[in-house]
Amino acid sequence: MTDFTEFHDELRAVASGILAKDVDWSTLVEAGWVGLEVPEQYGGAGASFAEVAVICEEIGRAAAATSFLGSAVLTVATLNALAPSATRDRLLTEVAAGTTRLAVALPPYDFVPDAEGADRVLVVTDRGVAVTEQQATPRPVVDQTRRLAAVAVEDSAELLPFADDGAASRLRDRAAVAVACDSLGLSEAMLAATVDYVKVRQQFGRAIGSFQAVKHACADMQVSIAVSRQLVGDAVRAVTEQSPEAAVAVAMAKSYTCAAAVDVAGKAMQLHGGIGYTWESGIHVYLKRATLNRSLFGSPAAHRKTLSQRYH
Repeated sequence: MTDFTEFHDELRAVASGILAKDVDWSTLVEAGWVGLEVPEQYGGAGASFAEVAVICEEIGRAAAATSFLGSAVLTVATLNALAPSATRDRLLTEVAAGTTRLAVALPPYDFVPDAEGADRVLVVTDRGVAVTEQQATPRPVVDQTRRLAAVAVEDSAELLPFADDGAASRLRDRAAVAVACDSLGLSEAMLAATVDYVKVRQQFGRAIGSFQAVKHACADMQVSIAVSRQLVGDAVRAVTEQSPEAAVAVAMAKSYTCAAAVDVAGKAMQLHGGIGYTWESGIHVYLKRATLNRSLFGSPAAHRKTLSQRYH
């Protein structure tokens, strides 16, 4: 085991403990998560997307309602992708310190994570990033652990240029992988909860986990998760290293993992029997989150279409 892996394991353990309690914006700031990718000279940790991916996975595992996706993962990546300027540097410093909360609107701006309540919104356009202060319009979604809103583009907003031409595409890839990490975490949580339940639930005088049909269902969940973890790991590395093949790895991870998470959560609900369909079980929270993740930042069909274009 490398030191790098050990660090991620430690980060994962700490994140699990923090997410076991109620988490708000100040918690994310105090934990240092908001400034993970902010360069050290601006008050951040100077870490990489690999560390951010660990946090995304743990947030999905806990199905936690946080603004980490929009106000940290996408915000810091967008600021880092901009050409150096006084405005960019100031915003990086403010975000790392937690004094300013931003959100990022990627086209088509209809469902922007964590825009509601943000101090400002970074609107990504073909020409650069517009820094706006307009009000976001909340959008109702099936997943109650996330807050999405519509954002309009203002022509009069300050426009900050990207450092290079491929920045906008990399931001979309990063958003898709972050959601895939979330889906991987929630899938693993659903499998663990299901295995624990079938070990103790009795029927006909024996644990239902001993029934062949239940064993096969759990095995199918495990296989899906194993494939998902491999694909997500490849995509995280590709995005972190800015690989030329990142778009391919991202499309494979997002399309498979987010679709598989819906199936895993559905199987978990079924294997919990009648109690799985109750509000108290909490499984519906994971199923709804998985359903939104599946369509957020590109549906499986859209990403498979991207993959198919390689063979034209």
